[in-house]
Amino acid sequence: MSQMNVILKEKVENLGAEADVVKVKRGFALNYLIPTNRAYEATKGNLRHIEALTKARAEREANELEAATKLASRLNKQRLKFELATGQGGKAFGSVTTKDIHDSLHETDRQFRDIERRQIELKKPIKNTGEFEVGIKLHPDVSAVLKLKVSAKEIAPEQEETAEEEAPQENP
Repeated sequence: MSQMNVILKEKVENLGAEADVVKVKRGFALNYLIPTNRAYEATKGNLRHIEALTKARAEREANELEAATKLASRLNKQRLKFELATGQGGKAFGSVTTKDIHDSLHETDRQFRDIERRQIELKKPIKNTGEFEVGIKLHPDVSAVLKLKVSAKEIAPEQEETAEEEAPQENP
């Protein structure tokens, strides 16, 4: 397989950021990167233009870091409340997952709409009541801690039977 060097014009996932000179397969460069205006061929003349792209990259990265820092300070002050249905003996039906946290953040504030589910660092769903801290990775250099309060919501015994049936079954 023949390969060629290209200069990236913008950030390309799993490949690099603007001003990076990367070696890719010739077909990928000629059929995707160059026609979609994400890169151009790394010739001697084009290599001279890297300086302008480097400035744009530094400016973009500085703006991303600043925005992530501001968002982290807002998230650190944020507190979310969840209620888990519990039956007799304190047995919880359901759990608090990353999807629940994500949806609650989106409902809380418009600024939190940029947060994706995969940025929420929850190792396993929360099935207990109490206070929890969940990490959110906003940027490679910036993380935030979100405080959650999970409380119990009592349900009537006749509703308990239907809740047990509706609760997702765990596969071994």
